[in-house]
Amino acid sequence: MAGKKLVMIFGCMIGLLVLARVSGISLFIHQNKDRAYIQNAFEMFRDAEATEKDPVMRRIEEEAAKRRIEPVDAIVDRVWKLIPGYNGIEVDIDKTYQLTRSKNGEGEIRFVYRAIPPKIKTDSLLPNPIYKGNPNKPMVSLMVNVAWGNEYIEPILRIMDDENVKATFFFDGSWLKKNIDTAKMIQERGHELENHAYSHKDMSKLSREQAVQEIVKTKKLLEEELNVQNRWFAPPSGDFDMETVQIAHELGLKTVLWTLDTVDWNNPSPESVVQKISRHVEPGSLILMHPTKSSSQALLGMIREIKRKGYSLGTVSQTLSEERTPPDTLPPNLFPMVSSPNAG
Repeated sequence: MAGKKLVMIFGCMIGLLVLARVSGISLFIHQNKDRAYIQNAFEMFRDAEATEKDPVMRRIEEEAAKRRIEPVDAIVDRVWKLIPGYNGIEVDIDKTYQLTRSKNGEGEIRFVYRAIPPKIKTDSLLPNPIYKGNPNKPMVSLMVNVAWGNEYIEPILRIMDDENVKATFFFDGSWLKKNIDTAKMIQERGHELENHAYSHKDMSKLSREQAVQEIVKTKKLLEEELNVQNRWFAPPSGDFDMETVQIAHELGLKTVLWTLDTVDWNNPSPESVVQKISRHVEPGSLILMHPTKSSSQALLGMIREIKRKGYSLGTVSQTLSEERTPPDTLPPNLFPMVSSPNAG
Protein backbone atom coordinates (compact mmCIF):
# COMPACT_ATOMS: atom_id res chain seq x y z
CA MET A 1 0.00 0.00 0.00
CA ALA A 2 2.65 2.51 1.14
CA GLY A 3 5.03 1.09 -1.49
CA LYS A 4 2.60 1.93 -4.30
CA LYS A 5 2.23 5.44 -2.93
CA LEU A 6 6.04 5.76 -2.85
CA VAL A 7 6.42 4.69 -6.47
CA MET A 8 3.70 7.09 -7.64
CA ILE A 9 5.21 10.08 -5.82
CA PHE A 10 8.74 9.27 -7.02
CA GLY A 11 7.52 8.85 -10.62
CA CYS A 12 5.76 12.22 -10.53
CA MET A 13 8.88 13.93 -9.24
CA ILE A 14 11.07 12.44 -11.99
CA GLY A 15 8.52 13.42 -14.59
CA LEU A 16 8.48 16.99 -13.29
CA LEU A 17 12.27 17.31 -13.43
CA VAL A 18 12.50 15.79 -16.93
CA LEU A 19 9.79 18.12 -18.17
CA ALA A 20 11.61 21.09 -16.70
CA ARG A 21 14.88 20.24 -18.43
CA VAL A 22 13.44 19.31 -21.82
CA SER A 23 11.12 22.28 -22.17
CA GLY A 24 13.59 24.83 -20.91
CA ILE A 25 11.40 26.00 -18.08
CA SER A 26 13.85 25.10 -15.29
CA LEU A 27 14.08 28.79 -14.40
CA PHE A 28 10.54 28.63 -13.08
CA ILE A 29 11.55 26.01 -10.54
CA HIS A 30 13.36 28.70 -8.62
CA GLN A 31 10.20 30.67 -8.13
CA ASN A 32 8.80 30.43 -4.63
CA LYS A 33 5.65 28.59 -5.63
CA ASP A 34 7.50 25.89 -7.56
CA ARG A 35 10.13 25.54 -4.87
CA ALA A 36 7.40 25.00 -2.29
CA TYR A 37 5.76 22.42 -4.54
CA ILE A 38 8.95 20.37 -4.85
CA GLN A 39 9.62 20.70 -1.12
CA ASN A 40 6.16 19.31 -0.40
CA ALA A 41 6.75 16.47 -2.82
CA PHE A 42 9.99 15.55 -1.08
CA GLU A 43 8.21 15.63 2.30
CA MET A 44 5.51 13.31 0.97
CA PHE A 45 8.26 11.04 -0.37
CA ARG A 46 9.93 11.01 3.05
CA ASP A 47 6.66 10.34 4.89
CA ALA A 48 5.76 7.47 2.57
CA GLU A 49 9.22 5.99 2.98
CA ALA A 50 8.92 6.28 6.77
CA THR A 51 5.52 4.55 6.72
CA GLU A 52 6.94 1.78 4.55
CA LYS A 53 9.56 1.07 7.19
CA ASP A 54 7.35 1.82 10.22
CA PRO A 55 7.62 -1.08 12.71
CA VAL A 56 4.08 -0.39 13.98
CA MET A 57 2.61 -0.91 10.51
CA ARG A 58 4.74 -4.00 10.03
CA ARG A 59 3.54 -5.44 13.36
CA ILE A 60 -0.10 -4.67 12.54
CA GLU A 61 0.19 -6.43 9.17
CA GLU A 62 1.79 -9.48 10.82
CA GLU A 63 -0.96 -9.66 13.44
CA ALA A 64 -3.70 -9.06 10.85
CA ALA A 65 -2.72 -12.26 9.05
CA LYS A 66 -3.00 -14.24 12.32
CA ARG A 67 -6.28 -12.67 13.40
CA ARG A 68 -8.29 -13.15 10.22
CA ILE A 69 -11.27 -15.50 10.65
CA GLU A 70 -12.82 -16.78 7.44
CA PRO A 71 -16.60 -16.46 6.93
CA VAL A 72 -18.79 -19.58 6.93
CA ASP A 73 -21.18 -20.09 4.03
CA ALA A 74 -24.84 -20.96 4.48
CA ILE A 75 -25.56 -24.58 3.55
CA VAL A 76 -28.41 -27.03 3.18
CA ASP A 77 -27.49 -29.90 5.49
CA ARG A 78 -28.83 -33.42 4.91
CA VAL A 79 -30.16 -33.59 8.48
CA TRP A 80 -30.55 -30.03 9.75
CA LYS A 81 -31.64 -28.54 6.41
CA LEU A 82 -30.87 -24.82 6.01
CA ILE A 83 -28.07 -23.63 8.30
CA PRO A 84 -27.33 -19.88 8.10
CA GLY A 85 -23.88 -18.53 7.29
CA TYR A 86 -21.68 -16.58 9.68
CA ASN A 87 -19.56 -13.52 9.06
CA GLY A 88 -15.81 -13.77 9.20
CA ILE A 89 -13.68 -10.96 10.55
CA GLU A 90 -10.44 -9.23 9.64
CA VAL A 91 -8.29 -6.39 10.91
CA ASP A 92 -8.88 -3.02 9.25
CA ILE A 93 -5.18 -2.25 8.83
CA ASP A 94 -5.50 1.45 7.93
CA LYS A 95 -7.88 2.28 10.79
CA THR A 96 -5.84 0.24 13.26
CA TYR A 97 -2.68 2.09 12.23
CA GLN A 98 -4.38 5.49 12.52
CA LEU A 99 -5.86 4.64 15.95
CA THR A 100 -2.55 3.30 17.25
CA ARG A 101 -0.68 6.38 16.05
CA SER A 102 -3.26 8.68 17.65
CA LYS A 103 -2.80 6.81 20.95
CA ASN A 104 1.00 6.70 20.64
CA GLY A 105 2.63 6.25 24.01
CA GLU A 106 -0.06 4.01 25.52
CA GLY A 107 2.01 0.97 24.70
CA GLU A 108 -0.44 -1.29 22.87
CA ILE A 109 -1.96 -1.73 19.43
CA ARG A 110 -5.73 -1.22 19.41
CA PHE A 111 -7.08 -3.39 16.64
CA VAL A 112 -10.09 -2.29 14.60
CA TYR A 113 -12.05 -5.09 12.93
CA ARG A 114 -14.51 -5.35 10.07
CA ALA A 115 -16.85 -8.13 9.00
CA ILE A 116 -16.27 -10.43 6.03
CA PRO A 117 -19.67 -11.60 4.70
CA PRO A 118 -20.01 -15.20 3.49
CA LYS A 119 -20.14 -15.80 -0.24
CA ILE A 120 -23.25 -17.99 0.10
CA LYS A 121 -26.03 -16.43 2.17
CA THR A 122 -29.30 -17.84 3.43
CA ASP A 123 -31.39 -15.91 0.92
CA SER A 124 -29.38 -17.29 -2.01
CA LEU A 125 -30.38 -20.89 -1.26
CA LEU A 126 -33.65 -22.62 -2.08
CA PRO A 127 -36.36 -22.39 0.63
CA ASN A 128 -35.83 -24.96 3.38
CA PRO A 129 -36.85 -25.22 7.03
CA ILE A 130 -34.39 -23.91 9.63
CA TYR A 131 -33.83 -25.86 12.86
CA LYS A 132 -30.75 -24.13 14.24
CA GLY A 133 -28.33 -21.26 13.80
CA ASN A 134 -24.73 -21.49 12.65
CA PRO A 135 -22.75 -23.69 15.08
CA ASN A 136 -19.93 -21.14 15.15
CA LYS A 137 -22.18 -18.46 16.63
CA PRO A 138 -22.37 -18.55 20.46
CA MET A 139 -25.99 -17.43 20.66
CA VAL A 140 -29.20 -19.25 21.62
CA SER A 141 -32.89 -18.31 21.20
CA LEU A 142 -36.00 -19.01 23.23
CA MET A 143 -39.01 -19.61 20.96
CA VAL A 144 -42.27 -19.12 22.85
CA ASN A 145 -45.27 -20.47 20.95
CA VAL A 146 -48.43 -18.84 22.31
CA ALA A 147 -51.92 -20.25 21.81
CA TRP A 148 -52.93 -20.62 25.49
CA GLY A 149 -51.52 -20.12 28.98
CA ASN A 150 -52.12 -16.41 29.56
CA GLU A 151 -51.68 -16.75 33.33
CA TYR A 152 -47.99 -17.62 32.90
CA ILE A 153 -47.06 -14.89 30.41
CA GLU A 154 -46.45 -12.17 32.98
CA PRO A 155 -44.19 -14.33 35.22
CA ILE A 156 -42.18 -15.34 32.14
CA LEU A 157 -41.80 -11.71 31.07
CA ARG A 158 -40.63 -10.67 34.56
CA ILE A 159 -37.87 -13.28 34.53
CA MET A 160 -36.77 -12.24 31.05
CA ASP A 161 -36.71 -8.60 32.16
CA ASP A 162 -34.63 -9.42 35.22
CA GLU A 163 -32.16 -11.46 33.15
CA ASN A 164 -32.09 -8.96 30.26
CA VAL A 165 -33.22 -11.61 27.78
CA LYS A 166 -35.20 -11.01 24.59
CA ALA A 167 -37.12 -13.92 23.08
CA THR A 168 -39.29 -14.52 20.02
CA PHE A 169 -43.00 -15.08 20.63
CA PHE A 170 -44.91 -16.90 17.89
CA PHE A 171 -48.62 -16.06 18.09
CA ASP A 172 -51.51 -18.27 17.09
CA GLY A 173 -53.75 -15.86 15.17
CA SER A 174 -56.99 -16.83 16.90
CA TRP A 175 -55.31 -16.20 20.27
CA LEU A 176 -53.81 -12.93 19.05
CA LYS A 177 -57.17 -11.60 17.86
CA LYS A 178 -58.55 -11.97 21.41
CA ASN A 179 -55.41 -10.79 23.22
CA ILE A 180 -54.08 -7.74 21.42
CA ASP A 181 -53.36 -5.91 24.68
CA THR A 182 -51.31 -8.82 26.00
CA ALA A 183 -49.42 -8.99 22.72
CA LYS A 184 -48.70 -5.26 22.96
CA MET A 185 -47.38 -5.75 26.48
CA ILE A 186 -44.96 -8.40 25.17
CA GLN A 187 -43.95 -6.10 22.35
CA GLU A 188 -43.33 -3.19 24.72
CA ARG A 189 -40.87 -5.36 26.67
CA GLY A 190 -38.74 -5.55 23.50
CA HIS A 191 -39.49 -9.08 22.35
CA GLU A 192 -39.84 -10.23 18.75
CA LEU A 193 -43.37 -11.14 17.57
CA GLU A 194 -43.91 -13.69 14.79
CA ASN A 195 -46.36 -16.03 13.05
CA HIS A 196 -47.72 -19.36 14.38
CA ALA A 197 -50.57 -19.70 11.83
CA TYR A 198 -54.15 -18.88 12.74
CA SER A 199 -55.96 -21.87 14.20
CA HIS A 200 -53.25 -24.39 15.17
CA LYS A 201 -54.01 -26.87 12.41
CA ASP A 202 -51.57 -29.38 10.91
CA MET A 203 -50.29 -27.49 7.89
CA SER A 204 -49.39 -30.60 5.88
CA LYS A 205 -53.04 -31.73 5.93
CA LEU A 206 -54.45 -28.50 4.48
CA SER A 207 -55.10 -27.58 0.88
CA ARG A 208 -52.85 -24.91 -0.56
CA GLU A 209 -55.59 -22.30 -0.24
CA GLN A 210 -56.23 -23.23 3.39
CA ALA A 211 -52.52 -23.14 4.23
CA VAL A 212 -52.18 -19.70 2.65
CA GLN A 213 -55.09 -18.39 4.70
CA GLU A 214 -53.68 -19.79 7.96
CA ILE A 215 -50.47 -17.81 7.47
CA VAL A 216 -51.94 -14.69 5.86
CA LYS A 217 -54.61 -14.07 8.53
CA THR A 218 -52.02 -13.99 11.31
CA LYS A 219 -49.60 -12.01 9.17
CA LYS A 220 -52.25 -9.32 8.66
CA LEU A 221 -53.07 -9.18 12.36
CA LEU A 222 -49.42 -8.66 13.21
CA GLU A 223 -49.14 -5.86 10.66
CA GLU A 224 -52.44 -4.11 11.31
CA GLU A 225 -52.65 -4.42 15.11
CA LEU A 226 -48.96 -4.35 16.09
CA ASN A 227 -47.21 -2.79 13.09
CA VAL A 228 -44.96 -5.84 12.85
CA GLN A 229 -43.27 -6.76 9.58
CA ASN A 230 -43.51 -10.53 9.92
CA ARG A 231 -40.34 -12.48 8.99
CA TRP A 232 -40.67 -15.97 10.52
CA PHE A 233 -43.26 -18.73 10.46
CA ALA A 234 -43.36 -21.54 13.05
CA PRO A 235 -45.75 -24.34 11.96
CA PRO A 236 -48.17 -25.48 14.70
CA SER A 237 -47.03 -28.74 16.35
CA GLY A 238 -44.02 -28.67 14.02
CA ASP A 239 -46.18 -30.19 11.28
CA PHE A 240 -45.34 -29.11 7.72
CA ASP A 241 -44.32 -30.32 4.30
CA MET A 242 -42.22 -28.68 1.61
CA GLU A 243 -45.30 -27.04 0.13
CA THR A 244 -45.77 -25.31 3.50
CA VAL A 245 -42.18 -24.03 3.32
CA GLN A 246 -42.73 -22.82 -0.24
CA ILE A 247 -46.00 -21.05 0.63
CA ALA A 248 -44.35 -19.27 3.56
CA HIS A 249 -41.47 -18.27 1.26
CA GLU A 250 -43.90 -16.82 -1.29
CA LEU A 251 -45.42 -14.76 1.54
CA GLY A 252 -41.99 -13.42 2.52
CA LEU A 253 -41.47 -15.72 5.53
CA LYS A 254 -38.84 -18.29 6.46
CA THR A 255 -40.03 -21.49 8.14
CA VAL A 256 -38.37 -22.05 11.51
CA LEU A 257 -38.64 -25.02 13.88
CA TRP A 258 -36.56 -25.92 16.93
CA THR A 259 -33.36 -27.62 18.00
CA LEU A 260 -34.46 -28.45 21.56
CA ASP A 261 -37.99 -28.95 22.90
CA THR A 262 -38.88 -28.44 26.57
CA VAL A 263 -42.00 -30.59 26.01
CA ASP A 264 -43.51 -28.34 28.68
CA TRP A 265 -47.06 -29.14 27.54
CA ASN A 266 -46.52 -32.55 29.19
CA ASN A 267 -45.88 -30.90 32.56
CA PRO A 268 -42.33 -32.16 33.24
CA SER A 269 -40.65 -31.09 36.46
CA PRO A 270 -38.77 -27.77 36.19
CA GLU A 271 -35.57 -29.54 37.31
CA SER A 272 -35.77 -32.04 34.45
CA VAL A 273 -36.29 -29.24 31.91
CA VAL A 274 -33.24 -27.35 33.19
CA GLN A 275 -31.13 -30.53 33.12
CA LYS A 276 -32.22 -31.32 29.57
CA ILE A 277 -31.32 -27.85 28.31
CA SER A 278 -28.02 -27.85 30.19
CA ARG A 279 -26.99 -31.20 28.67
CA HIS A 280 -27.95 -30.51 25.09
CA VAL A 281 -27.78 -26.76 24.42
CA GLU A 282 -25.09 -25.69 21.95
CA PRO A 283 -24.29 -22.64 19.82
CA GLY A 284 -27.21 -21.80 17.54
CA SER A 285 -29.82 -23.76 19.50
CA LEU A 286 -33.46 -22.75 19.12
CA ILE A 287 -35.32 -23.79 22.29
CA LEU A 288 -39.07 -24.35 22.07
CA MET A 289 -41.29 -23.50 25.03
CA HIS A 290 -44.84 -22.34 25.78
CA PRO A 291 -46.30 -20.14 28.52
CA THR A 292 -46.87 -23.10 30.85
CA LYS A 293 -46.36 -23.61 34.56
CA SER A 294 -43.49 -25.98 33.88
CA SER A 295 -41.55 -23.57 31.66
CA SER A 296 -42.27 -20.56 33.83
CA GLN A 297 -40.72 -22.38 36.79
CA ALA A 298 -37.79 -23.73 34.76
CA LEU A 299 -37.04 -20.51 32.86
CA LEU A 300 -34.62 -18.87 35.29
CA GLY A 301 -32.57 -22.05 35.59
CA MET A 302 -32.53 -22.49 31.80
CA ILE A 303 -31.32 -18.95 31.23
CA ARG A 304 -28.58 -19.20 33.85
CA GLU A 305 -27.34 -22.55 32.51
CA ILE A 306 -27.19 -21.13 28.98
CA LYS A 307 -25.24 -18.10 30.19
CA ARG A 308 -22.95 -20.29 32.32
CA LYS A 309 -21.93 -22.13 29.17
CA GLY A 310 -20.87 -18.82 27.63
CA TYR A 311 -23.74 -18.33 25.21
CA SER A 312 -25.73 -15.15 24.84
CA LEU A 313 -29.51 -15.21 24.34
CA GLY A 314 -31.10 -13.34 21.46
CA THR A 315 -34.19 -13.33 19.30
CA VAL A 316 -34.61 -15.78 16.44
CA SER A 317 -33.66 -13.01 14.00
CA GLN A 318 -30.46 -12.31 15.92
CA THR A 319 -29.46 -15.95 16.29
CA LEU A 320 -30.12 -16.80 12.65
CA SER A 321 -28.41 -13.70 11.25
CA GLU A 322 -24.88 -13.75 9.81
CA GLU A 323 -23.75 -11.03 12.23
CA ARG A 324 -21.11 -11.84 14.81
CA THR A 325 -21.80 -11.83 18.53
CA PRO A 326 -21.46 -9.20 19.90
CA PRO A 327 -22.15 -7.46 16.55
CA ASP A 328 -19.05 -6.56 14.53
CA THR A 329 -16.62 -7.55 17.28
CA LEU A 330 -14.56 -10.53 18.25
CA PRO A 331 -15.67 -12.83 21.05
CA PRO A 332 -14.11 -11.64 24.34
CA ASN A 333 -10.53 -12.76 25.01
CA LEU A 334 -10.17 -14.46 21.64
CA PHE A 335 -6.93 -12.58 21.12
CA PRO A 336 -4.57 -10.99 23.66
CA MET A 337 -3.57 -7.35 23.42
CA VAL A 338 -0.33 -6.74 21.50
CA SER A 339 2.32 -4.25 22.62
CA SER A 340 3.24 -1.53 20.18
CA PRO A 341 6.87 -1.61 18.96
CA ASN A 342 7.08 2.01 20.19
CA ALA A 343 6.24 1.05 23.77
CA GLY A 344 8.98 2.05 26.20
